[in-house]
Amino acid sequence: MQGLPVILDVDTGVDDACALMVAALHPGLDLKAVTCVGGNAPLDDVVRNTLTVLGLLEVRDVPVGVGAARPLLEEPVDARHVHGSDGMADLGLPAPLLEPDGRTAVEVLRDTVATTADAGTPPTLLPLAPMTNIALFARLHPEVFARLGQVVFMGGGAEISNATAAAEFNVFHDPEAAAIVLDACATHEVPVTMYGLDVFYAPRVSDAQAERLRGIDTAAAQLAAALVSFHARRFDADGATIGDAGAVTMLVCPKAVRTERLPVRVELTGSFTRGRTIVDRRDWTGDLAHDPHGLAPAQVDVALEADGPLLVDTWLRAIGGDAW
Repeated sequence: MQGLPVILDVDTGVDDACALMVAALHPGLDLKAVTCVGGNAPLDDVVRNTLTVLGLLEVRDVPVGVGAARPLLEEPVDARHVHGSDGMADLGLPAPLLEPDGRTAVEVLRDTVATTADAGTPPTLLPLAPMTNIALFARLHPEVFARLGQVVFMGGGAEISNATAAAEFNVFHDPEAAAIVLDACATHEVPVTMYGLDVFYAPRVSDAQAERLRGIDTAAAQLAAALVSFHARRFDADGATIGDAGAVTMLVCPKAVRTERLPVRVELTGSFTRGRTIVDRRDWTGDLAHDPHGLAPAQVDVALEADGPLLVDTWLRAIGGDAW
């Protein structure tokens, strides 16, 4: 049987690379397209890193669309202090032989969503980066956006933040884009799941597991081991989280994550809270009745707890294959 059709929007990124690998290798998933956006690294680095990963996996039939180099309004920032100067662990990998698609990211999204939905299974869109490309897609082609099966984005947090004391990096990088996407999901009744920082750190690959991967003679296992080891060294820890890859792995292991449907807004104006995902967990109608803002239109399945070891085991089996 063919796997669930998925489209990844990435800013590759160590953990985006881990996500690309499981999306390409897990038999339960059918990777239809990848789009690139500036975020963890500048756009040129993101495109190179994405093509490098797909090339190492010998995935040559998946279009890679080049998208936005900067947020809708803000000046771009990056996270090379986390991901290395090249955005992908400074591994010194050779330049990719693959080329990006001639279409823009928005055009790739439009065409892939329409074609996949026409084939009978609306695709799942996974924004694992600032949602600039997705916001542009939603505004330019709303009738095609409405044909998505679901949106599962890595971003935000109900209780945890990282880029600032209030906001997670992906949403902080382009909060207007995140707000537009949530609004579009509400308008077009596209189901949306937020895989945020509350669960992001739960799936961790240990040093021992990385060493076991290193002993498997495949490009995927070798790359995965190198990426995990890089983050373990950078943060002086035993192993590392697979980060964005958890949001992809969750699709084939839904019992590993507990979600709760809650209203979510994105803060756009606060001096210290800009980019925060406001997750409304109130249950008393008295408070709700006196709130001048009312409930947020976007009802989001917010990931609140995750079985990290189960997600990691699923990811490792996809990466390691029969040798794992």
